[in-house]
Amino acid sequence: MGSGDMRMELRCRCGQVRGEVDLARAHARAICYCRDCQAFARFLGQVDALDPEGGTGIVAMAPDGVRITAGDAQVACMSLSPRGLLRWYAACCRTPLANTSRDAKLYYTGLVAGCLDAAPGQLDAALGPADRLVANTSSGTSPVKAGRLRLLLGGLRIFGPAILARIRGRRAGAPFFDAQGRPVREPEVVSREQRSALQRG
Repeated sequence: MGSGDMRMELRCRCGQVRGEVDLARAHARAICYCRDCQAFARFLGQVDALDPEGGTGIVAMAPDGVRITAGDAQVACMSLSPRGLLRWYAACCRTPLANTSRDAKLYYTGLVAGCLDAAPGQLDAALGPADRLVANTSSGTSPVKAGRLRLLLGGLRIFGPAILARIRGRRAGAPFFDAQGRPVREPEVVSREQRSALQRG
């Protein structure tokens, strides 16, 4: 990523899934400590993708800022409940990629920061420090220092653009939804018992 260039490579751990992310389409950067994000990492067998307090780095962005350029057949989807978020990952090496709503009318993608091929400090320079906005700190696996942005301001930064896009009639599309607004993969929905076990770790 050169000077003034906001594009960054997306790649799974084994390199089969690759893509490009335009950080100019990002709204905010956050760390989520919710039990469901932790359960997703455990489902994938990728607990090391969590930070020491059990958090997942997320880049909240417009869907059209994400493009898959290779390995799209390896992109898979799961959900922790029949109405829960769609959680996307690379099936080849079980790298977490993103989360989205089930409703394509919500113009939002929560990209997992760990799938970005970023040099040290690159995300900080583009989007600010990772701990500026934190969510669900009470579910951390150890005490979490509160973020510097208040919840209301942080929520507006993350979901305000998505709300405006919905008012304007924009719909989420590729790479996670087709032209009819359907997910490009049928999600694997875990049972309530599986979800509880994954949340407990």
